[in-house]
Amino acid sequence: MDKAGTWISPDSPERNTGNERQSVFLPQGYPESVSDDYLQYQFWDTMQAFSSSLSGTLATQASLRGVGVGNQEATVAAATVTWLLKDGTGMLGRILFAWQKGSKLDSEAKKWRLFADVLNDIAMFMEILAPYFPACFTFIVCTAGIFKSIVGVAGGATRAALTVHQARRDNMADISAKDGSQETLVNLAGLLVSLILIPLVTDNPVLTLCLFFLFTVLHLFANYKAVRSVVMETFNEARLSIVLQQYLKDKRILSPPEANQREPVFFEFGQTVPIKFGVRLQEIAQSPEDLELALKENSMPYLLGVRNGCVCVCLGPEASVSDEIRAMCQAVVLGNMLSSSNSREATGAAPKQQKGHWEMVHKSHKLMDAIFNPLLKGAEAAGWDMKRTLIDWDEWRVEWKTKSS
Repeated sequence: MDKAGTWISPDSPERNTGNERQSVFLPQGYPESVSDDYLQYQFWDTMQAFSSSLSGTLATQASLRGVGVGNQEATVAAATVTWLLKDGTGMLGRILFAWQKGSKLDSEAKKWRLFADVLNDIAMFMEILAPYFPACFTFIVCTAGIFKSIVGVAGGATRAALTVHQARRDNMADISAKDGSQETLVNLAGLLVSLILIPLVTDNPVLTLCLFFLFTVLHLFANYKAVRSVVMETFNEARLSIVLQQYLKDKRILSPPEANQREPVFFEFGQTVPIKFGVRLQEIAQSPEDLELALKENSMPYLLGVRNGCVCVCLGPEASVSDEIRAMCQAVVLGNMLSSSNSREATGAAPKQQKGHWEMVHKSHKLMDAIFNPLLKGAEAAGWDMKRTLIDWDEWRVEWKTKSS
């Protein structure tokens, strides 16, 4: 039935076909069925995919030349062995990377997405240079193969995490399928442009490198803009820390777009006190006295402590999502206290340092008792999803008993 109340048959030519045409490349029900940042992200993702496709053509041509295509002295067996070694090392790299970093890809999807694309450009650059170092060719392409396998795991996993964020009607499969259609169209366009480029760059290494660097700059810029356009409404460690720091400063709750804009998208090293979530009880309380100190001023289903300069959080089995958020907030506060006191405690004795650490833990409990409920209500009102988090918790859950129980 149209707006005037007239019934329109499903077979009628007046039926709206605009949505049918756009559903070839966009999810069903767009734009209501996806997040607000979907279109901007897909635009920049399309740009990076196009430039990456062109760079990949240059890298593939170099790899084929390196294994002997066009060289009468090269043998099929030698080229096959090189290709098999390249694929085999890539498979091993894929397994090892997923084992070591698989649990990190959900909580730090933006960082790993950008990391994957930077590593992909490095791998293609190595493949372009490999033919000019024939003695090390196999080693170089195998190393590039490992890098590309890491790219495959990190890129695919983070894309899945972003798809979960973009889906607003539990339509992850539809969004993923349409993303594949968009990428196929982009790759087809890249293929057509590559047919023009190949005759120009053949036996012209200077032009090859110039075009590669041009495409790489475009690729990295588009990737940066893509991850910056994503507005996640769930807390990970970085976004929760940003919101908490702003609240402690002026009692203002940042909205998801504001916090996402401040969230770092590159990995940072050695700037903050590390925090370990969901650890075993032994990493916090190595003695009954430590457990008693950990329970002091604490009525929550988690324990905090400081061990070897690291803030450790131990969860109880009954901890809820809000308890996890509170534990994360308290760990950030404790990390700030520890960071500011490190210089003063550098020359102190170990028992004195440990006593000071427990005093900071007790102080952080009192602070969270005062600020957490207003912070939680304000975050929910600002548009944050408080039903789940992307905090990278380990799987340990611990039960403990006090003397009185």
